[in-house]
Amino acid sequence: MTGIPRAPLLLGLAGLVPLLWGTLSATVPGLFDIGIQTVGPRFMGIYLLNFYGTVLLVFMSGILWGFASRADGPVAGPAYGLSALPAIWAFLMVGGGPESSLVALIGGYLGLLLLDGFFWKIGLAPAWWLRLRLPLVAVAVGCLALPLLL
Repeated sequence: MTGIPRAPLLLGLAGLVPLLWGTLSATVPGLFDIGIQTVGPRFMGIYLLNFYGTVLLVFMSGILWGFASRADGPVAGPAYGLSALPAIWAFLMVGGGPESSLVALIGGYLGLLLLDGFFWKIGLAPAWWLRLRLPLVAVAVGCLALPLLL
């Protein structure tokens, strides 16, 4: 992760904490019980993964919108349209049930990674962007998938 500015790196890693906690509390029964008593059900397990995973996906759509705002000419319109796709995906696909929502979020994050690559390739994202995004998306997808596999 060399060459990535410190602030985006630290904030990106910190953004994984709720997903890691959600996965741990969804897969470790004793931890779930302790968490329910201390932080409540909203911040536990699959509910947290769905809630925070959706918020994070929509947030990333906003970052892509910021990249699109740097575009000129004929690429600007498509860049804005593509930047809205993760938020639209979350709105349309998440909410059909806890497990199906996790599957939808996994698809959303994989699609987001493709969009990250597109914005990077056309020079709207920083040069270090994919070095940051690849490991973050890998961990996020792993966190969302693990409760479905166990």
